[in-house]
Amino acid sequence: MPERWRDAMERSLYGPGGFFVSGSGPAGHFRTSVHASPAFADALLRLVEQVDAALGHPADLRVVDVGAGRAELLRALSAALGVAGEPARSGRSGLIPPRTGSPATSTPPAAARPSASSGPPAAGPAPSASVPLASRVRLTAVEKAPRPADLPDGIDWLDEIPDGITGLLVATEWLDNVPLDVAVHTAEGWRYLLVDPATGEETVDDPVDPADADWLTRWWPVPAADIDGTGPAGSGLRTARSAEGSNLTARSDRLEPLTAVRAEIGRTRDEAWAEAVGKLDRGLALAVDYGHLRDGRPVDGTLTGYRGGRQVPPVPDGSRDVTAHVAVDSVASAGARVARCAYDLVSQREALRALGADGGRPPLSLAASDPAGYVRALAAASAVAELTDPAGLGGHWWLRQPVGVDPARFMAR
Repeated sequence: MPERWRDAMERSLYGPGGFFVSGSGPAGHFRTSVHASPAFADALLRLVEQVDAALGHPADLRVVDVGAGRAELLRALSAALGVAGEPARSGRSGLIPPRTGSPATSTPPAAARPSASSGPPAAGPAPSASVPLASRVRLTAVEKAPRPADLPDGIDWLDEIPDGITGLLVATEWLDNVPLDVAVHTAEGWRYLLVDPATGEETVDDPVDPADADWLTRWWPVPAADIDGTGPAGSGLRTARSAEGSNLTARSDRLEPLTAVRAEIGRTRDEAWAEAVGKLDRGLALAVDYGHLRDGRPVDGTLTGYRGGRQVPPVPDGSRDVTAHVAVDSVASAGARVARCAYDLVSQREALRALGADGGRPPLSLAASDPAGYVRALAAASAVAELTDPAGLGGHWWLRQPVGVDPARFMAR
């Protein structure tokens, strides 16, 4: 029986036997930055160190990974910290010391004003500053799937975001899988689309409710050519189609446009991000995802599916990932209202370079003096290059939302 996309996504992704709660997890179907290279985890470790310093080296520093998959990121962070608690800087990740003077994207006007409580930690070293980071950090994975049998005991596993976080909350390609409704613009205005979970075929339903209509008016303007509901590219409906595309890389590609009058209502993502930000007492919330801004919304939408490393039609039957790009400016505005503090929005390329993941090729002179070292450095540079490629993973957005700390500490620089 046809149902609204939000309900279909919720059931197919997170319901009994759903895509994210059964099997070996998403890693076998698509690659995120976490899976692409250890350089991503190494850069995140550097960010953890920055958050730790900004918070004055608290005795209990929490790192919470929302939508953790099978905890690949936290496993890498745990290994990088090591028993002694200090990260190894072997050069395999391609990290270099942070650079100053790199460009940064200014916070968009929608960001809220910094609260009066934001600011640097109190002067003087904290008693725990001399305690190794590994002895103070607490790693927590948040995921709907059962805890993996091989997960190290040092990583907590929860199905909901915990309250009272002091530290870093990170959500890598989580928001794009938060279920949402899809609408089509007609001569009578926006109307919900229903989908048949077995085939992916769509039908037009009732007009959108007032809350969704308000969101669409503010965040997803109708192209001028489609105000009358007669866009040039068709009816706005999808029918079941054969698989298209083939790769096991970023999920940012889209299938061929079908219509110029579709919209993906991101209000549920706004609410999810606002709730996540509200779980922080002090620290930083980081969302890494593919998305778009108000002035560049895709006229045909972005809803698609992934299965077995291939891009496939978004049939919500539980056999595949169903995803849609994130309206990152809307999400950012929602989080900033909760934090009462400005946010920072930059590309992954900018963010990783600021954290030392440069991706530059090693000097040729190294090939003569240390051939093996040159090969390792070249491989590391290639891995970082994939993460920072503006046409791929490097084009993903990094949304950084400080809570109770000086926002300037986390701006790209």
